Amino acid sequence: MKKNIFAVFAGAVIAATGCVKTVSDTNTFAISLNRDSVAGRYNRSCDEVYQAAYKVLQTEGALVKEYVPHETTNAVRSVEGRVNDHKVWIRVEEIDPKVSQVDVEARTKGGMTDIDLAHQLEKEIALELASH
Repeated sequence: MKKNIFAVFAGAVIAATGCVKTVSDTNTFAISLNRDSVAGRYNRSCDEVYQAAYKVLQTEGALVKEYVPHETTNAVRSVEGRVNDHKVWIRVEEIDPKVSQVDVEARTKGGMTDIDLAHQLEKEIALELASH
């Protein structure tokens, strides 16, 4: 009986691990058991929100790369970085010319979600926008 319970548990863990798509349309190793990203909308242009996200990522950690996802227009921009040895992805998308959305995703080294860090960075982007 214990072997059967262990086998079911091991199967569930294996099913929950693997590659997942990030908010920036890239793939990464992950153990996805719960929500992994936070979104916010702002009455600002896509470029203003992107510049705020870029600045926050550079202030809090290190920028790894920035890019425009291939399947989208120039109204979508993304950055990838590291904050406290966690992987972070930030996507900024124009909803309409005056409203933009930012999606922030954070994961630990082991692939677990870090919703607290994602929420913190999203709020810091909002504070950066408010200061300008």
